[in-house]
Amino acid sequence: IGLLHTFATMPEHPESVPINALVAIDGTPLGDDPTDAPTIWDMGRMIATARIVMPRTMVRLSAGRLSFSESEQSMMFMAGANSIFNGDKLLTTANPAFDADQALFKRLGLKGKPAHTEALESPLKDRVMIQHTTKEVQMQA
Repeated sequence: IGLLHTFATMPEHPESVPINALVAIDGTPLGDDPTDAPTIWDMGRMIATARIVMPRTMVRLSAGRLSFSESEQSMMFMAGANSIFNGDKLLTTANPAFDADQALFKRLGLKGKPAHTEALESPLKDRVMIQHTTKEVQMQA
């Protein structure tokens, strides 16, 4: 949460913020005791917080998606994630297949945008206004 606060209080928010679920790899502390792995609730709270405090930032689901079911990944998108890294492998861990991601997006009614283009307009842009101040985040509806 501290890092999200740092990002949110910068004069300009970052273009994107990756949200990773630490992956249990044998020989690492988490690999030896996976009970400390992040839960869907941890991920949902982190994603929703990032979305609220940085409304124009791409909140990217990154490493660890394969440790969550399709339903749990769907919840992450509904919590505010709006980007993924695709490809067979990230730096050290496997990633969902491109076709599997496309099928999930189709079932969820999500539409992708081409890389390196401006963010799509939110359908809520006229209904919700979020103002950032240096001391706190204020939300007006």
